[in-house]
Amino acid sequence: MSHQKRTILIALALPIQLLLVQILRQSPMWIEQYYSTGVYPYISRLLRILLGWIPFSFGDVLGFLLLFLFVKGLYQLIKNRFKNILQVLIKFTAYLSIIYFCFYAFWGLNYFREPLAKNLNLKQSTYTTDQLVSTTKLIVKELNAIHLQITKNDSLEIVVPYSQKEIYALAPSGFDKLTENYPQLVYKTSSIKSSIVSLFQSYNGTSGYINPITGEAQINYMIPKTGYASTTCHEMAHQIGWAAENDANFVGFLASIANEDLYFKYSGYRMAYNYCIGQVYKRDKELGKEIAKTVNKGIYKDYKATYLHWKQFENPIEPYFKKGYNSYLKANNQAKGIQSYSYVVDLLIAYFNVHN
Repeated sequence: MSHQKRTILIALALPIQLLLVQILRQSPMWIEQYYSTGVYPYISRLLRILLGWIPFSFGDVLGFLLLFLFVKGLYQLIKNRFKNILQVLIKFTAYLSIIYFCFYAFWGLNYFREPLAKNLNLKQSTYTTDQLVSTTKLIVKELNAIHLQITKNDSLEIVVPYSQKEIYALAPSGFDKLTENYPQLVYKTSSIKSSIVSLFQSYNGTSGYINPITGEAQINYMIPKTGYASTTCHEMAHQIGWAAENDANFVGFLASIANEDLYFKYSGYRMAYNYCIGQVYKRDKELGKEIAKTVNKGIYKDYKATYLHWKQFENPIEPYFKKGYNSYLKANNQAKGIQSYSYVVDLLIAYFNVHN
């Protein structure tokens, strides 16, 4: 078969793949059994074995290469006054077809698996304000206690003593401990990297991401250290197949608090409190203020420092990045888009109902 014919066939495969994904997304039980708990763990582990040892982000380098080839091709097309445009479009569609296949085959089908709550036997339901407040107060109690263990003074801000690489090295032990109760959340063979495009991530307001084609967990190395551990665990949760943001948030929380390191525990409860108090404020602002007053002053100094960190990267283009990401999430089975992150509160309430 000639190269041109092969390119045309690959390009023609794109609409077939689009249709197939739309069919598969209607079968979460099938996805769960044959993909998410079937072939995906092997794909994921293999990618981490192949690329985890590389000290830099291979996925970011690959992304730069693809961007360079795209810009180069566009430049040549314009330079040649759009000659052979049909041939160029076929070639471009073929590349899209390959990327689309790799995205869903290597990771993306996890968006359509059964919910984490069902997997962990947690009874997730619409919660009352009383349940929300009760859970938030429990989290505050744990958060304050851990903060005090570290600082010995409720007014001191926590300073994390670890480097980014040390956090990456410590993170898997939380998953090891977690699997004693949840063996389905096993994590083996690390592939956690500081992203080469961390500055870009800072300006578009993101803390990390998983590269779905290389399986690497990419962390924005510029984010404040107090949230670094839970962010790392969140991206690791994506690596083991939890694509939905609320599910990854919850697994990240569990892995953080299961870790024997106090700074990991603090980061996990810090993240949980942030989501819960946000929902309390939405329901009852005065009640939210009352709960906030019970939080150690040093913790709110930490939150203020984080706020000021992100404030310096605000720019007029960021909302458009977020709109794009919002559309991406909605296209992948998260109807509420970016708001899906806050759905972790449902899981937190269900979890604390069982464990308290």
